[in-house]
Amino acid sequence: MTPELRTARLLLTPYTPCDEEEFVALFQDARVSRWMGDGPCAEAEDRAVFGRLFSKVYARDLFDVWVVREDGTTVGHAEIKPTPESGGHEIIYALAPDAWGRGLGTELAGSLVDYGFGVLGLRDVYATVAAENVASLALLRRIGFRHVRDISEADGSTTRLLVRAREESREQQPGSGTP
Repeated sequence: MTPELRTARLLLTPYTPCDEEEFVALFQDARVSRWMGDGPCAEAEDRAVFGRLFSKVYARDLFDVWVVREDGTTVGHAEIKPTPESGGHEIIYALAPDAWGRGLGTELAGSLVDYGFGVLGLRDVYATVAAENVASLALLRRIGFRHVRDISEADGSTTRLLVRAREESREQQPGSGTP
């Protein structure tokens, strides 16, 4: 069961059915979705993904997925899940453009790493980031991730695989949350 997480400014909770419109709005924003998975999808696809959160992910307790709120307003999405690209658990996060540039991404990513090391007991936490997404790459470097390898995608783009090892983590980084 996905637990609630808190950071200094953010509240991460499992989605409820009433979060569908905010979920779809976040992923329909091309500034956000361009960095997620295969990029922008049709609205119907985003709604189908939202439905699968309940019918598969939560129903089978496959991995943890959260809606991210600041002061009661939905500002993002977060996950930590096993992925074949890394051979381990990967953090995935997205913030609405209105939330960019205020340190919320660092706070959010740090809380996911803490959760992975603490609650899940992981030795390594991974992230995959498009090589052109310089903001996310810089954020992850700031919180201790290092480059492992590049992945060549079918469309000719490059994805960077990054890792942060448990021994590289610092206990209670400023701004990081605890479960």
